[in-house]
Amino acid sequence: MKLEGMLEMPTTWRCGRFLFDFTKRQYPIVMGILNATPDSFSDGGKFRTPQDAIAQAERMIANGVDLIDIGGESTRPGAEPVALQEELDRVLPVIEVLKHCGVALSIDTYKAETMRQALNAGVDCVNDVWALRQEGAVNAILENTHCGIVLMHMQRNPQTMQFDPEYQDVIADVSLFLQERAQVLMTVGIEANRIAIDPGFGFGKSLEHNLNLLKNFAAFSKLGYPVLAGLSRKSMLGKITGKDTNERVASSVAAAIMAADRGARIVRVHDVPETVDALKLWGAIQT
Repeated sequence: MKLEGMLEMPTTWRCGRFLFDFTKRQYPIVMGILNATPDSFSDGGKFRTPQDAIAQAERMIANGVDLIDIGGESTRPGAEPVALQEELDRVLPVIEVLKHCGVALSIDTYKAETMRQALNAGVDCVNDVWALRQEGAVNAILENTHCGIVLMHMQRNPQTMQFDPEYQDVIADVSLFLQERAQVLMTVGIEANRIAIDPGFGFGKSLEHNLNLLKNFAAFSKLGYPVLAGLSRKSMLGKITGKDTNERVASSVAAAIMAADRGARIVRVHDVPETVDALKLWGAIQT
């Protein structure tokens, strides 16, 4: 793998109103998943109303979450796109109530207008499975001078990404893509310390690709940005354990620990209390 311009490991990540200092943390940032959707692969329909979503957010905060990732459109394999207004109707009421909750908020979207309105409503971060490749997305980010940005790798799109994915070298290919997307942002003036990267487990990858990503996860830290690991309840865990989606808590927590051990600075999870407890134990032996 040949990658030019590798950076030093980041010590901080600017995420809107919050500055995460990794030199003062014992374990990675815990990003809790809050899907205000009817069809997400694991918890679709559970938190569809603003009241249910807000109650779930409050539970996550009580259990030690650092960042809540609010999504109004499923990106599971085969998911159909959601109209802009429907997505906004799902997420904006939740953001309005949670914007002063004391933890950082993220919007999980690829639509420029959703980014713009969510940032104006009070979110601190944009988490984009398309890595800001959709029309207007970069410009929407440029309108906000402090928000954090998570760039994820995805092969093709949610409708086709699992149709026989292929790579010459999955580590090198994903690393090069993420480096190039980060460079696009820095070229237009976005500071490096606002950027985080995500290799995109399950987004256009076979089980073999996913296991390779996890085994070699440390390679992504060499790019010089905080790396997010999103393994929670993914199908790769089901293929290994034989467990259904909602029975993958143990394997999800184990995967988060493996990623942390290989340099993950952010873990995106459904099961906040179990993950926080495990990471506290892991962190206690790191010094």
